[in-house]
Amino acid sequence: MRDRLTDSFESMVKEHGKAIFNYIFSLVRQKELTEDLYQEVLISAYMAFHTVKEPSRLRGWLFTIARNKCRDYWRKENKTKQFWKEEVYSYSAAAEAPPLPEEEVLHKDSAAKMTESVKALPEIYQSAIFLYYYKDLTLNEISKRTNIPISTVKTRMKRGKEHLKPKLKSFA
Repeated sequence: MRDRLTDSFESMVKEHGKAIFNYIFSLVRQKELTEDLYQEVLISAYMAFHTVKEPSRLRGWLFTIARNKCRDYWRKENKTKQFWKEEVYSYSAAAEAPPLPEEEVLHKDSAAKMTESVKALPEIYQSAIFLYYYKDLTLNEISKRTNIPISTVKTRMKRGKEHLKPKLKSFA
């Protein structure tokens, strides 16, 4: 036999359930997640239904539970995202071994040789290559900075690379 509390709860769900569901959906914008949160709201509401003293405030009480369930979900979601951003990233970064001293010396040596090779280029090619590779400028930015048409910048980059190729083969 059903008790009055269960009947009252059912009538409350029939009266306000759709509005609560739509409210949750407006907050999370995912149907499956809305269904899960709606179930959590109903369970929480049922467990605390006997504490409601003023039936006139029932709707607001339900909306408060729904809002709090959504906040709980977002908090949990943010902690999970934070974990993946910090913990997993730091683990993968820590897992990488630092370069060996020999590798650092070789890298510095090859960088110095590369710089020497670029400086040995004719000036018109040197500036385009330097701005592109060392200053990380785009071709458009190089064109604007040097007041040279973009097509000329592209040509100078291509010819500069062609001049560098034979010199760079000795590094490999």
